[in-house]
Amino acid sequence: PIGALIFSEGEDRLMREGRLDPMPYFQRHIRGDWGDVTDYKWQENNAALKFGARLDSLYVVTRDVTIRIFTDADRSATHVMLPSES
Repeated sequence: PIGALIFSEGEDRLMREGRLDPMPYFQRHIRGDWGDVTDYKWQENNAALKFGARLDSLYVVTRDVTIRIFTDADRSATHVMLPSES
C-alpha cells in the first residue's frame, strides 16, 4: 500500500507549469525501482519492503530537475517532492 499521494508545493508548481509529469517516476517507485540511489539505499529499501520501514527513491529527470519520492513506514502516505524541499 502507498497511502495518500501528496505532492509538495514545488512539485505541484512544476506540474502546473507543464514542466514535469511525476507519474512515471511514481510508477517506478511503487514497482520497487528506487531510481538514482546508492547501492546501500537500494538494499535498505528492499529490506524496508519486508520489515515495514520507510521507502525512499530519487530520480534525476533532467539536468535541472530531480524528484524525491518516499512512502512513510506505516504506508499511510507517499510524498513526491523536490530534494530541496526535504
